[in-house]
Amino acid sequence: MKKILLIFFSLIIVACLSTVSAQELPDKNETLKVLTTVNDYFMKKYEDYTQPLKTDKVRPSNIWTRGVYYEGLMELYKIYPQESYYDYAYGWADFHKWGMRNGTTTRNADDQCCGQTYIDLYNICPASPKMVKEIKACMNMLVNTPQINDWTWIDAIQMGMPVLAKLGKLTGEQKYFDKMWDMYTYSRNTHGNKGLFNSKDGLWWRDKDFEPPYKEPNGEDCYWSRGNGWVYAALVRVLNEIPLNEKHRADYIKDFIIMSKALKECQRKDGFWNVSLHDSANFGGKESSGTSLFVYGMAWGIRNGALNGEEYLPVALKAWNALVKEAVHPDGFLGYVQGTGKEPKDGQPVTYTSIPDFEDYGVGCFLLAGSEIYKLK
Repeated sequence: MKKILLIFFSLIIVACLSTVSAQELPDKNETLKVLTTVNDYFMKKYEDYTQPLKTDKVRPSNIWTRGVYYEGLMELYKIYPQESYYDYAYGWADFHKWGMRNGTTTRNADDQCCGQTYIDLYNICPASPKMVKEIKACMNMLVNTPQINDWTWIDAIQMGMPVLAKLGKLTGEQKYFDKMWDMYTYSRNTHGNKGLFNSKDGLWWRDKDFEPPYKEPNGEDCYWSRGNGWVYAALVRVLNEIPLNEKHRADYIKDFIIMSKALKECQRKDGFWNVSLHDSANFGGKESSGTSLFVYGMAWGIRNGALNGEEYLPVALKAWNALVKEAVHPDGFLGYVQGTGKEPKDGQPVTYTSIPDFEDYGVGCFLLAGSEIYKLK
């Protein structure tokens, strides 16, 4: 009997130690090392930030893919303020004259994404109003026109919404927060058949083409990993900017919590998320960009008290450790990044060695994730 009890209590102790170990935070120096390794790989390979991006066609280097990279670089700069990072971002923005592809009248959020970094750079060192003149003019155009139906695909929520939030904080003007809410709720509740957010499942359809009756091969709704990651990250980036008493803050937090619960339920056993959140067999496998965005959001939620650490820290750390151990190459190349597209079949294959059509946004997502992991205490 004593032997049985001894074994029983030994198992309990092992289980407790395993729980503690599972929630043990990564060493900050190791986290910083992997972040700088991945970023150094990118900055070395794409040393000339003035060069256009060439795939099926030529695009300027201030498009959304590069804008997302600089979002991540700015977060890395906040925890590790290297002059070379600032110079790399400032030089890129200045080369583009602090402007957007298609100018100040563009309503396309992909064009506006670069404005997030322009505003961040201005906040670091407000050397000249020209740094925010163009993006402010573009956002004023949105504010001063009645349309609220611009964000017809959920990626746009991440590309455009934080710009309005950052300008609202910078200027102290409520009109940017109000417009942001109107555009967000239109996409959430109205666009397509019944809005793009399925509150029952806690996830977003990428655009109206994926609303029911569209189904995945297994009969489930199609919820694209990176698309949901964009919304999840957008909520974090907005909540970082708006005041604590902003009238819709609680609404954003509510959506963030609903999404967090849904994402927790569909994490893979290895820590990653599939490209298709509800159909693991439809181009199933590890995917780094969506996984990184979910880590970014969960780590932020834990750090800011929106998520329970006991429940979500194991999820975030399991995903982060998987990214570090299984996706990052010794030279800093990031594997398992799905190429551009809007659904599971796009941007394939997704493997450890496959190079996506654009490397920049995957790196940006990873830097966002790691910067938040670094801040955890």
